[in-house]
Amino acid sequence: MNIFIVDLKHQPGELAKAAEAIAQKGIDITAFSGVTCGGSGTVALLTNDDVGARRALSDAGYRARELEVVTTTIDNAPGTLAKTARKLADAGISIEAAMPTAMSGGKVTLAFATDNPTKAQSVLGSREPVGVGAR
Repeated sequence: MNIFIVDLKHQPGELAKAAEAIAQKGIDITAFSGVTCGGSGTVALLTNDDVGARRALSDAGYRARELEVVTTTIDNAPGTLAKTARKLADAGISIEAAMPTAMSGGKVTLAFATDNPTKAQSVLGSREPVGVGAR
């Protein structure tokens, strides 16, 4: 599973345009996160079709960075994100993007895009995703 990181202008309708480009191809955006700073913004997207999303964004004129994600499930409690991020940091892994993808029963599944997904998977271990939206 890959995340698509897309730079956008900070103006009304930019997220809508990117999401519409993906939706028009029949692709579901399963999770997203975004932030703005000054005159620009960035959105990170997970979809149910990496190949289709890549094509849809390109056809619409967007240049997306595409990174492999690693998922892990942690307790939904104070400090668990800090502990997880610390594990990655202590292993020398840089986090490029992160977002929750599902929550259920006091657990949250997180997707991390890093500079070393193989090492990140080893550090985080393999844990079963939670919730209906889990992959």
